[in-house]
Amino acid sequence: MSPATEHVPLLPAKNQAARTASVSGAVFNVSTSIIGAGIMSIPFTLKVLGIIPAVVLILLVAFMTDISVELLLRFTHSGESTTYAGVMNESFGRIGSVATQVCVMITNLGCLIMYLIIIGDVFSGNKGGEEVHLGVLQQWFGIQWWNSREFSIFFTVVFVLLPLVLFRRVDSLRFSSFVSVVLAVVFVGISSVLAIMAIVQGKTKSTRLVPEVDDKTSFFELFTAVPVLVTAFTFHFNVHPISSELQKSSDMITAVRVSLVLCAVIYCAIGAFGYLLFGDSIMSDILTNFDESSDSTTGTLLNDVVRLSYALHLMLVYPLLNFSLRFNINEYLFPKKPPLATDSTRFLAITMALLFFTYLAAIVFPNIWSIFQFMGSTSAACLAFIFPGAVALRDVNGISTKRDKVVASVMVTLAVATSIIAIATNINKALSNS
Repeated sequence: MSPATEHVPLLPAKNQAARTASVSGAVFNVSTSIIGAGIMSIPFTLKVLGIIPAVVLILLVAFMTDISVELLLRFTHSGESTTYAGVMNESFGRIGSVATQVCVMITNLGCLIMYLIIIGDVFSGNKGGEEVHLGVLQQWFGIQWWNSREFSIFFTVVFVLLPLVLFRRVDSLRFSSFVSVVLAVVFVGISSVLAIMAIVQGKTKSTRLVPEVDDKTSFFELFTAVPVLVTAFTFHFNVHPISSELQKSSDMITAVRVSLVLCAVIYCAIGAFGYLLFGDSIMSDILTNFDESSDSTTGTLLNDVVRLSYALHLMLVYPLLNFSLRFNINEYLFPKKPPLATDSTRFLAITMALLFFTYLAAIVFPNIWSIFQFMGSTSAACLAFIFPGAVALRDVNGISTKRDKVVASVMVTLAVATSIIAIATNINKALSNS
C-alpha cells in the first residue's frame, strides 16, 4: 500500500505556513504517543501468553497498526477533512464523528488519569489491601507531609505538566518527546542489565515459551492480553495533529513506520528482560516488582532509577495525549468556533479544566487498571482498527481497492471478535472473584 499522493493537501492552502515540522520530530512524537504506559504492562503479557506467542502478537499488532494508519491517512487525503472525527463524519455522518470524539475522550482521559496515578505511586507509594509499597521519596526521606501522594502529584501538575500543556503546536513537544523516548530506552536498558546480572548469578525466574492451557477457561483468558497490546499501539488520535504540521503530508507514513519498528523493538526487549527477571511473580504493573527490596546497594539504586526514569517518561507523554484530548473536546463542544489555538480564553479554560479533573481523579481513584483494560477492549480497539477499517469498507470517495476491503474486513472482524471475548472473559473472571 503506497503512501498518499503528494498533490492532495492535508490542510487547506491558508494553513501551509504552519507546516514546518520535521520527520524526526514526528518520529519522536509518534513514538512517545505509542509507548506511554503500555511499556509497563508488556512483560505481564509474556507471562499470560508465553514468550513466543507474545512476541508474535506484538509484531502482528504493530503490522496491523501500520495498515490502519495508512488507510486512515489515505482516506483523509482523498476527502476534505483534516481530522479523525472529520473523516468519520464524511463516512458516517454526525454519529461517526461523535463516536470518534467520545472514544478519544475515554481513551486519553483514562490514560492521563492513570499516568498521574503511576507518578503518585512512584513518588509516594500505594497501598493494595494489607500490602504497602513505599514511594521513592518516602524511602529516601521517610514519610513526610510534603511527599504525600496529594502533594507529589500536585507538584508534578503545577511545575512540570502545566508548562508543557500550554504549547499550542504539537511539534513544540518534539524535544520533550525525544527525552521521553530516551527515558524509555533507559528503562529497557536498566531492566536488561538487571536481567543479565540475574542470569549470571543464576537467579532468573522460571519462564514459559508457550502458554499453559489447562481448560477452556484458561484458553479464553489468553484473549485478555490482546486489549493490553492494542492500547499499547493506539496513537491514532495524534495522527492528524502531527501530520498536519509536517512539511510533506506523505512523510507521516515514514514517521509512523520508523516509530512502529522502534516501539516494537522496545516492547519485545522490555517484555523479554522483565519476564526473565521476575518470571511468574511479575505483576500487571512491572513497577510494583521494581519497588521490592534488593539484595545489594547497586540493585536498590537501579530499582530507584528505573522507577524515576519511568515517572519522568510519563510526565513527558502526558502533554501529547492532552493535546489531542483537548482538541477533540473543543471540536465536540465548539464545532463552529475559530481554531482553539487562536482563542486564548477557550484554550486556557479547557487546559486548566483537564489538569484539575485528572488531578482530582488520580487522588480519588488510586487504581483504574480494570478500566484501562476495558478501554483496550472498547475505545482503543475502535480508534486503532475498527473505525479505520469501517471507513475503508464504507468508501465514500470510491478509492478502496479489493485488497483494501479484504484487509479492512479481516482487521475489523479480528478486532471485534477479540474484544468481545476479552470483555466477556474479564466480566466472568470478575464475577467469579466477587
